[in-house]
Order: sequence, then C-alpha cells, then structure tokens
Amino acid sequence: MATICKVRILVLGDSGVGKTSLVQLLCHDEATNNPAYTIGCSVEVTLHEYKAGTPEERTYFVELWDIGGATQHKNSRYIFYNPVHGIILVHDLTNRKSHQNLRKWLAEVLNKGLNKDANEYVFDPESFVGSQIPILVIGTKVDLAQSLRENILSRRSTVAEECGACELNLDCKQKKSLAPGTTNAVKVAKFFDKVIERRFHSQDYGGQGHSLTVQNQIRYSKNSHCD
Repeated sequence: MATICKVRILVLGDSGVGKTSLVQLLCHDEATNNPAYTIGCSVEVTLHEYKAGTPEERTYFVELWDIGGATQHKNSRYIFYNPVHGIILVHDLTNRKSHQNLRKWLAEVLNKGLNKDANEYVFDPESFVGSQIPILVIGTKVDLAQSLRENILSRRSTVAEECGACELNLDCKQKKSLAPGTTNAVKVAKFFDKVIERRFHSQDYGGQGHSLTVQNQIRYSKNSHCD
C-alpha cells in the first residue's frame, strides 16, 4: 500500500475576500460563484507532484485549511494554527483594508492565540523571519479591480516584501486563472514545492512529516508519520 506524505497550509484572510473560492479552484479546478461563508475551518486536499519532471519527482498531499475570517471566531480559531507548514494570505484587490489586515493574520498565527486578544497582535517582520514559514500572497477579484481602474495591479504587496514572499493576482471565478502552464499555476506549484522542501528536507524538521495512504485519503490518522 503506497504511503503519501502530506503538508498543511493555512489559507488566511478577512471574511469575504475569496478564500473558499480559491481553495475550490486549487483543489477541484472548479470556479465557485457564491460559496457559503466558512464557519471555523474547512479542509480540502489536493495532490501535488513535487519537483515534477525531475528524477526527484514525488507525489504529496497538500491540505488547505480554509480558516473562517469572521471576527466573532477570532478567539477560538488559533486551535487550527498548529502545526502549520505554509501560509496563503488572501486579500481583495478592491479592498485595501483586507490587505492591511494580512499583518494581523500573520501575527495571530505566530502568537497562536496565546495571552493576547487577536486585535492586539502586532506583526513583527523579524519574528516572522525566524519562523521561516513559506508564504504566498494572493490578491483576488482582479476582474473587479480592472473594471474599477484601480492602480493596484502593478503595486507590489508590502506584506509580500516584508516576508520575502511570492505573490499573484487572479479571478477565482475563472478556471483559466490557474490553468496548467500559466504564470499563476507555476507560482503556486513552486510555493507547494517550497513548503514540502521546508517540511521534509530541512534539518529543522528532521525530514519527518505526516502521511496518509492512497486507500485512506479521507479518514486518516492525524498522528501518522513518514519515515
């Protein structure tokens, strides 16, 4: 029975920015127009070919943990923040506040809800560098941004700069936004590779990670490990 290792990636951002639509696009190649708001957390899984096309190619499961952005759940969602192997920060290109709040989301994850109210978390770039968690920043609703003629499509995310993260902009309602071979799809694949590299090929992690079997993709042991 083949064993496939897995990594956990948190998908974070304010409520309504398009996290659920993004996850559906990434995992199921489906464009979702009106998804329900996420309460708590929703987990989807996709297969990723690490270092595709090379002798080191290997299949991994990538868990995308879509964390609900409602403020009324801010004091309890920290239970989803451990372990974390990578983070996708999502903001609405037509909503500047949603981009500014990405720092609060990062600070919340780094503090894991300990000792402070979520509104008091302050993002410290130096503290983040020490965590070495791979980050991808995604701006959504690029179609609306273009129609509103906002000068944002060429503006680099300051959060991405602070974290040394890659970023991309897309329309989650269009399947072609992440079509194979596109720049966006390549960026996502490289990010997944980076998360896997950090998790399984880093001395800090000891080269170990969680795993699940092909025959047990849905119901699996949270405590299983790759050798």
